[in-house]
Amino acid sequence: MSTQHEHEFEAAPGLPEALPAGEKILWQGAPDWRQLAVHAFHVRKLAIYFALIIALQAWVMQGQSLQVMLASIGTSAMLALTAVGMLTAIAWFASHTCLYTLTSKRIVMRVGIVLTMTFNLPLVRIAGAALKSRGRGCGDVALQIREPDRIAYLHLWPHARAWRLKNPEPSLRCVKNADAVGALILQAWRAANPHEAMLTQSSPNQDPGASLSDPITA
Repeated sequence: MSTQHEHEFEAAPGLPEALPAGEKILWQGAPDWRQLAVHAFHVRKLAIYFALIIALQAWVMQGQSLQVMLASIGTSAMLALTAVGMLTAIAWFASHTCLYTLTSKRIVMRVGIVLTMTFNLPLVRIAGAALKSRGRGCGDVALQIREPDRIAYLHLWPHARAWRLKNPEPSLRCVKNADAVGALILQAWRAANPHEAMLTQSSPNQDPGASLSDPITA
């Protein structure tokens, strides 16, 4: 595997170099920014948290003048909207600067807002994959990398499977038509690894999701 930190010039969108002869692009896509904001940046949970805090603040301030209450609650609401808005904006930028590419030989992840990196994941170095539905046709496809290869979690985030800190798993986050994308990845992986079986990663307790080694709906 290789990591590139600069790709001002791209031979093709998402690809810092032209593909070798015989290798072709099977799919390209990016995260849905709304789903990324909800599931990676947790803006919905944060908004609920702020709403509860403001409601508690209003309850505690009962008995004070309306002007004082409105000023205090208004300040809190503005700070809450700023925080949620900033995270939503970051999710938008993370989505629009990201491009996932599946070829017949590898998965390429171009990620990063300020510091852009391109992760090149050969299919022969992928041991397993898992699909997690996010609803509305979106989902995550997490990839288990063969040892001793490893990518730091902080380098991947938010394009990483949640809570897999010791052995980070690159993840195609919140992609549309996730079932069909998973089927394409499984098909390409089987072609690149004809004598092996993809490992099952599904964990009903930690990360409920269908393993790509199981039948999935395309």
